[in-house]
Amino acid sequence: MNRNEADDWQEPIDRARPSAARMYDYLLGGNRNYPSDRRAVEELLRTVPSTRELALNNRSFLIRVVRHIAETYGIKQFIDHGSGLPTQSNVHEVAEAIHRDARVVYVDNDPMVLGYGRAVLDESPNAVILNADMADTPAIVAGLKDRIDLAEPVAALFVSVLHCVPDRDNGDPKAIIERTVSLLAPGSVVVICQLVSDDPKVRKAVTDLMQQQTGDKWGCVRTEADVHSFFDVDRLVIEPPGLVDVTDWYPDAQTPARQATTEWIEFGGLARVV
Repeated sequence: MNRNEADDWQEPIDRARPSAARMYDYLLGGNRNYPSDRRAVEELLRTVPSTRELALNNRSFLIRVVRHIAETYGIKQFIDHGSGLPTQSNVHEVAEAIHRDARVVYVDNDPMVLGYGRAVLDESPNAVILNADMADTPAIVAGLKDRIDLAEPVAALFVSVLHCVPDRDNGDPKAIIERTVSLLAPGSVVVICQLVSDDPKVRKAVTDLMQQQTGDKWGCVRTEADVHSFFDVDRLVIEPPGLVDVTDWYPDAQTPARQATTEWIEFGGLARVV
């Protein structure tokens, strides 16, 4: 069941144009990226030097939060919106280490993510990659059929992806969260974090740079107040330790070193659906 949603993928990979997924892969030390992505990252680092540490800490948070959801809430179903390129300790691997029958649907529409994701998931019968925009809730729901039971608790993950969504129309982040929560059964959880800065110059500089580099496939760097507003949705109750720099969200011995500078951070947390 893990191939057919990506089998109709035909869009070619644009190696000359950086993508956020491949830039993130490079920041994590991966090799699924191109010179255009590496050049874009180096330019980004000149504006926000802490970005590599930020990316590593964000990945560590994803691993911790998936493990926490599986262990503490007993949830066995995960929807990873804007999942990005496969790397070590992917969501299905972390979840399956706790629940062997855990089911994971990855959602992405980046051509390279779909290609690599399909190859990686060939070895996992309970994980699938769905070719869909994370703002296209009806398409996602259609793709969940026979994979995720929405009558049972689900973990909906929006980890370091909402900054790729602009504030417009039905694609704005809060609208996506509202539509998603409306589908979830009580006992589900929603995880949200995104790039924030309290410096308006940093927000503008990075937003402008990423929009230019990715061909406008980017939203914006936001504020902590913006992230709080994403959780201000009916039926969502924020769980301890609240909304924080993700480095401080239940850190463990594997949490990477803190950022040397904090011109921007990854900010968010977990909420329960009641």
